[in-house]
Amino acid sequence: MTRSLPKLHDPEFLIFIRHGQTDWNAEGRMQGQKDIPLNATGEGQARGNGERLGGFLAAEGLDAADFDFVSSPLGRTRRTMELVRSAMGLDAGRYRLDDQLKEITFGHWEGSTLEELADTAPDLVQARREDKWGFAPPAGESYEMLTERIGKWLITVVSPSIVVAHGGVFRALRGLLEGMEIARVPKLDVPQDKVFIWRQGGFSWI
Repeated sequence: MTRSLPKLHDPEFLIFIRHGQTDWNAEGRMQGQKDIPLNATGEGQARGNGERLGGFLAAEGLDAADFDFVSSPLGRTRRTMELVRSAMGLDAGRYRLDDQLKEITFGHWEGSTLEELADTAPDLVQARREDKWGFAPPAGESYEMLTERIGKWLITVVSPSIVVAHGGVFRALRGLLEGMEIARVPKLDVPQDKVFIWRQGGFSWI
């Protein structure tokens, strides 16, 4: 029997950007809440997303001043937000932070690759493979726990918003917006060089 997430809240207009690439992303390391900076590729992705978003708003006749800009407090998301806003011709620092948007934490696994963990903790890696939704690494969070956290944040979104956060956060958020089957949520692709638009109950990428 499949299980789907409830649609807790359907914001009228929500724009999501994942932070740009870091060296740990490139190496396949579990990053979680470790504060790893953007690399040169990631900075370029952030600027590119700002240009895409600025062009989209202009084409739609929308004013950036009508949006609430909010970021995860981790350094890679703050840097991404500042590069996005600069590329849009906006004051880089005029946005707010929300702790609920921090990435899923992988606990003791942060900094490791799955290949490394398969050598040291093969039983746990197998358990994660069998239930990525419900599995929590030692001292970490499961996607189920993360989605509960993001759901609490989502119901507070009452105005058009532009959010910069993380891959895991996006998976949980999109799962809640679409009422998705839970088995799909942890496997969603989250590009770092595209902007996700949720408007009037449907989504698109730019």
